[in-house]
Amino acid sequence: MRVIRGIAFIGGEGPSLERCRDLGAEGDIIVAADSGLLLAERSGVKLDRILGDMDSLDDLRRLEKYPPDRIASYPPDKDYTDTELALTFLWGKGCTETWLIGGGGGRTDHLFAIRSLFERTPCPDRWFTAGEDIYCLKDPHPLLLQYGLRTMVSVFPLGEGPWRAKSLNLKWSLNGLGWERGFFGISNVTMEEQFSVSAEQGRFLVLVQTGAGKENFPPSQ
Repeated sequence: MRVIRGIAFIGGEGPSLERCRDLGAEGDIIVAADSGLLLAERSGVKLDRILGDMDSLDDLRRLEKYPPDRIASYPPDKDYTDTELALTFLWGKGCTETWLIGGGGGRTDHLFAIRSLFERTPCPDRWFTAGEDIYCLKDPHPLLLQYGLRTMVSVFPLGEGPWRAKSLNLKWSLNGLGWERGFFGISNVTMEEQFSVSAEQGRFLVLVQTGAGKENFPPSQ
């Protein structure tokens, strides 16, 4: 199946501008949710849609340079967060893979809200903050990654379960571990630059600490 990738820039701490530029590719559908517009603009990406209640945007005059049909404004008293609106737009465009860029730091309830999105179906596939690369592992195919030696990796079960996982080149193997709701495996460490995590049953959130530089923008859901 052809992958159609959608990327949503959201408010809060995001990766460095250089990292943001490397993440996108030609053909991606890219949106900015509220103050995610700041990071998107500084990264030089072309936006297909700007949406949200714009209550975290530093200056509404930023919107004046965009065609009106590329902007979707919502009242602050709405039923969905700006991040939810962005994801809904991307899925409506037929995106089969969705990424979030930003959303780090800021209010703890905002972080919890974004984390909760990964419990849903559909859910985002990846989330990039200032210092973490976060992956949603949803099927039995291995997630094969390459980072520096002794990179910190944490794993959290998602959804309903049951859960069963395998790993390769992590200090503490995930093979055969019993998982229950509320369990987690934090502060694991890569023993080689290349490592893998596989979901044999259930869905998992895999968080890789990158320690990368960050861009700070107003928080937004």
